[in-house]
Amino acid sequence: MPKLFEEINQYKESFKIKAPLEKQRLMEKATKELTDSNIAKGLKINEQAPDFTLKDATGANVSLYEELKKGPVILTFYRGAWCPYCNLELKAYQRILHDIKETGAQLIAVSPQTPDASLTMKEKNELEFFVLSDPNGLVAENYQLLFKLPDYLIEIYKQSGLDVPSHNGNDAWELPVPATYLIDQNGKIRFASVDPDYRNRVEPSELIELLRVLV
Repeated sequence: MPKLFEEINQYKESFKIKAPLEKQRLMEKATKELTDSNIAKGLKINEQAPDFTLKDATGANVSLYEELKKGPVILTFYRGAWCPYCNLELKAYQRILHDIKETGAQLIAVSPQTPDASLTMKEKNELEFFVLSDPNGLVAENYQLLFKLPDYLIEIYKQSGLDVPSHNGNDAWELPVPATYLIDQNGKIRFASVDPDYRNRVEPSELIELLRVLV
């Protein structure tokens, strides 16, 4: 089974070869500025996870604390179906979904994109876990993950044909910092991975080991 970090590294190398140097420079600049800021640092281990109710890809409501009654939850925030790193990450979770469920836990993925966009992504990647829509990033904001893209990065995205607001169904150029939380049945955060560099993701298999200890 391929490792997520290996797939991400392969994509990084491909991007370096194909993308114009100025585009790469500005994207690196935006990542560094976000890293150096005090914005979107995310909730920490031992904090209480805020409850929420969001619609899944079919329009059905899913509540975090209702799902926690069944067992622990891996909650992962991703940017959207247009993000290649997010696609790699969610497909990596799908590969180990059986192992997650064997521990009695389940997986919830949240992004600001519309339910229609989530449904397209879920079907395309054959995802069998909750893929929820967070309108206007309100839940991401409660988890202290939401940030606004700088103007120069917005221009880069536009030049690349990427219209984030159309994916999200609003006029805001806002995204969550990618983050993954392991939440126990009391709603307490037992593991947190929050990285302003959207190319860095926690290896999903690491969470299996944490779940086995937790349960």
